[in-house]
Amino acid sequence: MADQSPPDVTKGPGNRRGGKSGKVADFRYKRPSRPEAKQGGQRGARREPGPAGTSQPGSNGPDIQHRRQAYAALDLGTNNCRLLIARPSGEDFTVIDAFSRVVRLGEGLAASGRLSDEAMDRTVAALQVCAEKLRRRNVRLARSVATEACRRAANGSKFIDRVQRETGIMLNIISAQEEARLAVLGCHVLLEDGKGPAIIFDIGGGSTELVLVEPGEGAIPRIIDWLSVPWGVVSLTDTVEGTDETEESRRARYMAMRDTVSRSFATFAKRIADHAASPEPIRLLGTSGTVTTLASLHLELPQYDRRAVDGLIVPSQSMRDISARLSRMSAPDRRRLPCIGDDRANLVIAGCAILESILDIWPADQLGVADRGIREGILRSLMAADAEGERGRAALQRMREQDV
Repeated sequence: MADQSPPDVTKGPGNRRGGKSGKVADFRYKRPSRPEAKQGGQRGARREPGPAGTSQPGSNGPDIQHRRQAYAALDLGTNNCRLLIARPSGEDFTVIDAFSRVVRLGEGLAASGRLSDEAMDRTVAALQVCAEKLRRRNVRLARSVATEACRRAANGSKFIDRVQRETGIMLNIISAQEEARLAVLGCHVLLEDGKGPAIIFDIGGGSTELVLVEPGEGAIPRIIDWLSVPWGVVSLTDTVEGTDETEESRRARYMAMRDTVSRSFATFAKRIADHAASPEPIRLLGTSGTVTTLASLHLELPQYDRRAVDGLIVPSQSMRDISARLSRMSAPDRRRLPCIGDDRANLVIAGCAILESILDIWPADQLGVADRGIREGILRSLMAADAEGERGRAALQRMREQDV
């Protein structure tokens, strides 16, 4: 994947006005400015909404029509089903509907190699909700993708066929490379300013993608290397056995998780070693439930708040300290922590192990946090391609009219 850039120059993201999962989230994504440290004892820095980017649709008819259309992106992962529906807004977009549900599609996949009937039933029920939203919002263009669980499952293709029959949604099982590219496209605007190399990573339910980038022409970073490993919060939890009975047994299981992931990272770590030793400050940006959850604990939030977390810059050592603390806690104690609850109490430990392994091979002093990723990357690709197509069709029509 070397020497490739996302084929989309539309800049994005920003204002942090979002609701809870499954609720309408009416907010705009804008490009943030450089981060500034909070004052008065506040915990961390974040990238605030700043000046708009440089790519903006014109004022002709096709662009006006383009901005009124609704576009949708659906991301079916190993643990979650997520949908965003948005309309273009200048160079940005405004989300007009959203949905998120924990479906645990990959539950038991590591042991059986198949998607279970119960997991598929849960997922189809969530996708039926998504299908109704797509119909109600009269979506012009949509792209629906499935990732690691469907890539790995022996019955993944049959499940895709079932989804189309029962919901009308046509899921595309994308490659790990495409998953990494979309994640970069969706969140790269939250990278700290700088000339040094950076890693953007996505800790999913069934896999983790790491993408090494460097500054490219304009605002879009150039991808120079990447890695996908089959360890996400679900697959790692299901694979590495252990007990929760004592602090010693919990710590032993955590270290076994760390070792499993580190071995998968070893070859990539050698390839990027020279970049990690760059004289320029290296940068790190993560998009996943793991990093947003740990960022919430870092801020000591009583409940999850996207506005506070998306674009936050957190000291890496703080994330390590929180990971170590969680690894020693029992599951009931973790459930009682704000922003974790029942859904993440068991899975967050695997996420912490993956995050610390990333910090081992890419020792950035601080970590950027993104509550955005694949869906936003899809939306930007759809909108940019459709706007370009509209402009091309309008130009062709004008040429025809001049010939008459």
